[in-house]
Order: sequence, then C-alpha cells, then structure tokens
Amino acid sequence: MARMKFLCDAERCIECNGCVTACKNEHELPWGVNRRRVVTINDGVPGEKSISVSCMHCSDAPCMAVCPTDCFYKTEEGVVLHNKDACIGCGYCFFACPFGAPQFPGGNSAFGLRGKMDKCTFCAGGPEDNGTKAEFDKYGRNRLSEGKLPACAEMCATKALLAGDAPVVSDIFRERVLRRGSTGDAAWGWTTAYGKPEQPAAKEEAK
Repeated sequence: MARMKFLCDAERCIECNGCVTACKNEHELPWGVNRRRVVTINDGVPGEKSISVSCMHCSDAPCMAVCPTDCFYKTEEGVVLHNKDACIGCGYCFFACPFGAPQFPGGNSAFGLRGKMDKCTFCAGGPEDNGTKAEFDKYGRNRLSEGKLPACAEMCATKALLAGDAPVVSDIFRERVLRRGSTGDAAWGWTTAYGKPEQPAAKEEAK
C-alpha cells in the first residue's frame, strides 16, 4: 500500500503562495483558515530559502497521541485525518504539532473562535462517504478518491512541492540533488537570472 507524503524543495520554492491559494480555493476554506502557508528564511537576502508547510502526516503523529477524544486517525495510505464530530476543540493538538497544522477557525477576536479544529487532509476528505456533500462541507474535496494528488502540489509552478507515494517522492528529490551537484547552494534559477552571487570578502583578500 502506498504511503503518502509531502516534500518541499527549498531550492525551487519562489514564495509565490500558489499552493496556499490552490488549497483555499479547492476546499472553499473560510476566512482565517490556512491549511498551508509559506515560510521564508533570510527574506530579501541572496540565497534566501522558502518552504511550503502544512500537516506533514507524521508516521508517529503527536496530535494523535495527545487528543483526549481520539478524533485523529490514520488511513491505509498513512494520511492523518481528523473527525470533527468527535472534536471538542480543546486545542491540545495545536500545541503538540511541531508544524502548527491543527488550528481553530478564524474569528474577530485575537484568539479566533473556539470550535472544531481544522487541518490539512492531504485532499483525502474525512470519515464520511467519499464525494458526499457532508464530507465536502466539513473537510473539503476528496481528490485522492478521484485518483488525483493534492491541489497544492499540482498547482506548484516550479514543482517545488511534491506529494504522493513516499518512495517515488524520495526518488524525485534524490535525482534533483544529484543533478544539482555543487550548484545547490543557490536558489533554483538564481544564477541563470542574476549571475553568480558576489563575494566581496574573497575580493578583498585577493587585493
């Protein structure tokens, strides 16, 4: 059985937020809920890195371990899903998750509204029957049951965000790293667009 995983190639991500928009549009998410976000390190500095983050569907998910109502469960494909009917909105999963994936729905107050938690579903729906309106209303579209990959990965313009069977995703990323060789220290396409980064310290030593 396939084991589904996400992987974001930091050398290719250009911080366009297309994955964030695709996710919100595909699942018609309410205001204040972002199942995916883009984080940038050293923003504005040559060689900056960006990565698209959501629920990583951990093999040993901490959200499952701390939930007092056992509303988290794992599918045969390794996707960690959340039963909103069993959720009491305690927020334990929010504090346990290292990626900040589970979240309260947005609201007008500083801390949002207490209610059913929401998280990335890997476009795999929920416990309801596949493709039903009840499933869509609670969890969004179930693309996996349609034989499709998550919308965020399919809409990634630079193919930085990979999703699918873990061994296949690993093979794709491994081949990319081998092809990059010694040029992997710069953002993908940076040298082509802007030339090699200047190294003033090296020039001063040469003088």
